[in-house]
Amino acid sequence: MRNSISFRLWGRYALFTDPITKVGGEKCSYHLPTYEAIKGVLKSIYWKPTLIWHVDKVRVMKPLRTQTKGTKPIVFGGGKKLNELSIYTFLRDVEYQVQAHFEWNEHRPELAGDRIDGKHYNILKRTLEKGGRQDIFLGTRDCQGYVEPCDFGEDDGFYDTTPELAFGLMFHSFAYPDETGADGLHSQFWQATLKNGILEFPRPEECSISRFVRPMTVKEFGIGSNLQAVADEEALL
Repeated sequence: MRNSISFRLWGRYALFTDPITKVGGEKCSYHLPTYEAIKGVLKSIYWKPTLIWHVDKVRVMKPLRTQTKGTKPIVFGGGKKLNELSIYTFLRDVEYQVQAHFEWNEHRPELAGDRIDGKHYNILKRTLEKGGRQDIFLGTRDCQGYVEPCDFGEDDGFYDTTPELAFGLMFHSFAYPDETGADGLHSQFWQATLKNGILEFPRPEECSISRFVRPMTVKEFGIGSNLQAVADEEALL
């Protein structure tokens, strides 16, 4: 099955928020992208509930730099829209190479007829070449990103000769019920280590720490009702 892609991802700023810094309303970015953030980029390139994206590895191409800026997030309180000043710490001038693949979502048997080998991959390649179907964001809507196809491992990366950099416990991803088959939303964490400039992610089910967030049920999809068949979608390209 043809299901693997690699691409270059870059932008002026990124904010892969550390959940600990959200409490006070002032956000600070992790130094590395999270699995969930890269998965969001993949979904902006191409996604259907028929498939599940898996991020294999990310290569850090540029040095890790941060920049602190004052921002004015919109806060709604008491029926009024307020502008409050917050201090956010962003990553600046980021570039990555990403390798990922998709697998069929076995928890959605009602979409088995949409698992047509080759057609999803053909649409994916075309949308990647055009920069994605939706806007690309690097962790948050404040940070616009851009994508283009590349060969993973090409060109020189800043940390290629650095054997190992450990970043401790990091948020990995959310486990949604439509991808796990179990009711409820869970957050997952792992010990992140950059080796020779490459961050290799474990699969979500391999994460060492998982925490229940809140109850959640599966959204229903049906071909011909709220979902277009991939064969019809390809014909429109």
